[in-house]
Amino acid sequence: MAEYKLALEKREVTGKKLKNLRATGMIPSVVYGGKAPELMASEYVATEKVLEKAGYHSPIDLDMAGKKQLAIVKDVQVDPVSRKIMNIEFQAISAKEAVVATTPVVIVGFEGSEASKIYHFAMTQSIEELDVKAKPADLPKELTIDAAGMKEVEDKLTIADIKLPAGVEFADKELDSEQVVASLYDPAAEAEKREAEAEEPAMDAADVPAENGSKPEEEVTEE
Repeated sequence: MAEYKLALEKREVTGKKLKNLRATGMIPSVVYGGKAPELMASEYVATEKVLEKAGYHSPIDLDMAGKKQLAIVKDVQVDPVSRKIMNIEFQAISAKEAVVATTPVVIVGFEGSEASKIYHFAMTQSIEELDVKAKPADLPKELTIDAAGMKEVEDKLTIADIKLPAGVEFADKELDSEQVVASLYDPAAEAEKREAEAEEPAMDAADVPAENGSKPEEEVTEE
């Protein structure tokens, strides 16, 4: 049984009529994975709360008008202006079969590291999520990397530093384990560099050599 649950009801409306459905506080959805895609809908507020917690990586127990189905979120369409959810695609899954899920990468322990506490370095994270493969019950909510041991500005965290839970593997078999997930930089040094660049005097036109090697005022015109 999944941690998250969501009730869906069947819908008949499609196309332009979905606007009226959304106006009643419902979100249209499609459930894939059966013999044919099933057109469904769910209450907006309840759905939004489940999606915020489950994301694309946690299984959801769907109650499809009385029919129970385990699923994960495949895609969410959001209005670019209002940022409201417009449509959801669910992928039906089996509790006994491994599935691929997009999982957030979370860095922990950096605040207590020497890099942060003593040297006041900052961190930039270049990989925010990764695809993993596991049975639904084993899918992690997040992948964590411990940054407590970071000291030097050259220190980096790579995919090899991610400790996968039991029963979980990366979906990409050719994933480069040395790929950088996060790295450090010195904010003070960066600020000094920007100040130095800003203070560099602009080169005066009189100091720019002409093509013949002389300054503009030294150029001789032929009579």
